[in-house]
Amino acid sequence: MAGFGEPGVTAVDASGMTVGVVAARWHGDLTDHMTERAVAAAQACGARAVVARVAGSVELPVVAQAMARRFDVVVALGVVVRGATAHFDYVCQSVTEGLTRVALDEGKPVAHGVLTVDTVEQARDRAGLPGSAEDKGWSATVAALDAALAVRALGAQSAHRVGFA
Repeated sequence: MAGFGEPGVTAVDASGMTVGVVAARWHGDLTDHMTERAVAAAQACGARAVVARVAGSVELPVVAQAMARRFDVVVALGVVVRGATAHFDYVCQSVTEGLTRVALDEGKPVAHGVLTVDTVEQARDRAGLPGSAEDKGWSATVAALDAALAVRALGAQSAHRVGFA
């Protein structure tokens, strides 16, 4: 968390959209809360949320892809805490590349709400708990819905264009 530059995450009007929320069960005390916040954000934006759970963060991309084929946006939530081995680096890279690939392959916004942190305390500060500096479940959901609205607007604009601008 840089602590600066956040654009603000107020609810958007995503009435009628469906959000697929996939969350890892590792660090369940945190991911459970992040999932609740993601569902609350979807509802605040007028969208419906469908939740699926997976064992860990590495499993997020494949379920995110299945969700992207059915829903308007996907929010992937997890917590990966650095340990003493290179495992952290492999997991973070795999999840990031997987979620990015899903978004591009499916043409749907996929929010990367996976906390990649050095300590559990850093994760708690980003999980939207009382006193947390960030609320990743909420902000990832609103960001994904906002991106879906932008993509939808581009489609509407291009349908009205003929020729070159």
